[in-house]
Amino acid sequence: MRILRAADYRVMPWKNGGGTTTEIAVSPDGVGLDDFDWRVSMARVEGSGPFSGFAGVDRTLAVLEGEGIVLDIAGRPPAEVTAASAPLSFPADVPTTAALISGAITDLNVMTRRGRATHSVQRLMVSVPTDIRPTSAMTLILPFDGEVGVTGATSSRLGPRDTLLLGPQAAKLRLEPVRPTTVFVIRIASLG
Repeated sequence: MRILRAADYRVMPWKNGGGTTTEIAVSPDGVGLDDFDWRVSMARVEGSGPFSGFAGVDRTLAVLEGEGIVLDIAGRPPAEVTAASAPLSFPADVPTTAALISGAITDLNVMTRRGRATHSVQRLMVSVPTDIRPTSAMTLILPFDGEVGVTGATSSRLGPRDTLLLGPQAAKLRLEPVRPTTVFVIRIASLG
């Protein structure tokens, strides 16, 4: 179990140069945008336009703040993603353009390289103590808008946007929110 504090995240330019992203975690540690097995980040999107392409990568996007975004993903009908909708998964290597619904947004991006890893992203509204069960995947717990106590083998606190990394087969843990909060549960399974 490892805690990543939001204040320590790395801010870097988008691959297409159109903005900045806040990198939460990447594997292997320290690799670049073309070499990761998996990557979790947040981005502030201030204008409509094309998404960066990532060859051989699958991506899931969730809106954290703002009205939302409409994604035009090659070969699919336009998809509206809001803070109330389920996270949207799509291939990161097909042409994708975005249109903001009404003003800037902040989004959560989870990406895995095909053949190396797979992922799932779940948005939970946690208002009462909630158990997170271990799996064979690495699990990342990210409370977005509130503080969460974590109890299990050890106890700790996560502030808004901090992330808890749990290795495969970690012990069951309990999330105890200070107030109702949105929590993202990200599971990443290594294929190698």
